[in-house]
Amino acid sequence: MTANTTDTAGHLTDDVVGMSHHDTLARKILVIYLPLAVFVFVLLFPFYWMAITAVKPNDQLTNYSTYSPFWVVGPTLDHIKYLLFETSYPGWLWNTIIVAVFSTVIALAASVFAAYAIERVRFTGARITGLMVFLAYLIPPSILFIPLAFIVFQLGMFDSRLALILTYPTFLIPFCTWLLMGYFRSIPFELEESALVDGATRWQILTKVVLPLAVPGLISAGIFAFTLAWNEFIYALTFIQSSENKTVPVGVLTELVRGDVYEWGSLMAGALIGSLPVVVLYSFFVDYYVSSMTGAVKE
Repeated sequence: MTANTTDTAGHLTDDVVGMSHHDTLARKILVIYLPLAVFVFVLLFPFYWMAITAVKPNDQLTNYSTYSPFWVVGPTLDHIKYLLFETSYPGWLWNTIIVAVFSTVIALAASVFAAYAIERVRFTGARITGLMVFLAYLIPPSILFIPLAFIVFQLGMFDSRLALILTYPTFLIPFCTWLLMGYFRSIPFELEESALVDGATRWQILTKVVLPLAVPGLISAGIFAFTLAWNEFIYALTFIQSSENKTVPVGVLTELVRGDVYEWGSLMAGALIGSLPVVVLYSFFVDYYVSSMTGAVKE
């Protein structure tokens, strides 16, 4: 009788474990894998669409009755060849690189000093100043570009890369400062106090103590600033007129759309090639980016 009871209890235990396993697997699929699959699909589908459109022959771009819109038959490189050798796209790409790099360097330099002063110097009104700096980031560029355009015209910088290099930091510096403030806050004050006791100056503390520990934050702020500068459209459209000085976002839209004629193959090729530098940048420094964002918001 006891053996039968034990056997029955053992079978019940096995059944419970089996049901628990299936319940756990179903829960993982529903809670983790299915949302993740939807997220990956939504994230990667635009790149897939750009890629297949960039290599589709012209007769397949709109002929959906004969060809599937989600696949390509007989891919061609004519659109990419036209983009690189018959338009000013290489020049637009070079302009975008120069503007993004220099504006990022200026924004990082200013943000480091601002964030260090607000978080480590401890002057009166530091918190309010930090809040005001972040609120400045929330001001939409569509409001700022009008007074900035007046300044650009007055200084004679219209239709030059310098106009973009000097105006982009107006929206890059506030967020980079806020990001670095959060990361500087995570560095122990004891390190700075020890350096002060040893006779170090503020400049030595910043360059030899704080900045080496804040490398992930600097990389993250640099990636963010570079991405914003790379994709910026309103200022580049307003301050640049000649085709040879345009950046990729403006050049692709204004030069490859002629009236009601859209060169979809070249448009998608330009968008795809233009997004690759940012994708490569994020792929190399994603760990630093996540670490810095965590340090910035945890306080």
